[in-house]
Amino acid sequence: MTAIENNTVATVHYTGTLPENGKTFDSSIDRDPLTFLVGHKQMIPGFERELMGKSAGDKVEFTLSAEEAYGEHNPDAIQEVPLEMFGEITPEVGMTLMSDSGPFNVSEVGETTAIVDFNHALAGKSLTFNIEVIEVRSATEEEITHGHAHGPGGHHH
Repeated sequence: MTAIENNTVATVHYTGTLPENGKTFDSSIDRDPLTFLVGHKQMIPGFERELMGKSAGDKVEFTLSAEEAYGEHNPDAIQEVPLEMFGEITPEVGMTLMSDSGPFNVSEVGETTAIVDFNHALAGKSLTFNIEVIEVRSATEEEITHGHAHGPGGHHH
């Protein structure tokens, strides 16, 4: 039986909750399971570490600190930008938009400027995961070279 280690492809079902209130922030239940190439920085750091050595059928629960998950909240990632920077888009509080620097959330909209936050929505938070390992297999050379898992039948991008 193959165990999760670098250069294996792991398929898992997961539910992620916030430990302070038990609120679910993401889950693969009622969807396809998550499949990823282990050791290629596709997952948050602590997630892979906690799954190392696990095999199909294993269930595990763990809590990651903010540092092991999406990092600490960085106040320097909050910026005030002129509304004209949004072009044809009318920003609204709660919107998530994409920029050349990555995704950001609109947290305030004023007369001429908006406050945007480039922190990940889960930055600064501890996260609890409940995982069921569905399948573990050795990665193909092509997957290792490409740095990600391929679907059934090979390359699909």
